[in-house]
Amino acid sequence: MILPEVCVSYLIRSTRRGDEVLLGRKKIGLGKGNLVGPGGKLEAGESPTQAAVRETREEVGITVSASSLSLVGELTYPFPHRPAWSQKSWAFVCREWVGEPEESNELVPEWFPLDRIPVDRMWDDAKYWLPRALSGEFVRATFTFGEDGATVQSSRFG
Repeated sequence: MILPEVCVSYLIRSTRRGDEVLLGRKKIGLGKGNLVGPGGKLEAGESPTQAAVRETREEVGITVSASSLSLVGELTYPFPHRPAWSQKSWAFVCREWVGEPEESNELVPEWFPLDRIPVDRMWDDAKYWLPRALSGEFVRATFTFGEDGATVQSSRFG
């Protein structure tokens, strides 16, 4: 089965208080209310990197270049009880961009300390892989969600 592909970008900045990551509260669609990185579906003929550049601009008004994106995750999300939600995600980290984050019709952006990522306000899988990926580790994993569509039922790394 070929899964729809999506991308997500995590912008990281250094401040006097330490490194921070940009997340946004999702205003519409799948995951509404969760904190997420800017991202979305790949369009026809688009690479994950091209999609990450486009989605970051569309969702938070920030311009990133493809060369500034580092792939940190290849994640698969089966939703056996909601197959239409199943997807493959490409996760990127970026430390160089142009612009300041702005609210869009999709996200309300906010900076969070990198050492205190609010994973309890994110999709359930984030607690298993995101801190590792943001610290520079490449993560390849599958997270199968349970019947509630919100809780990871099982995970497999590698």
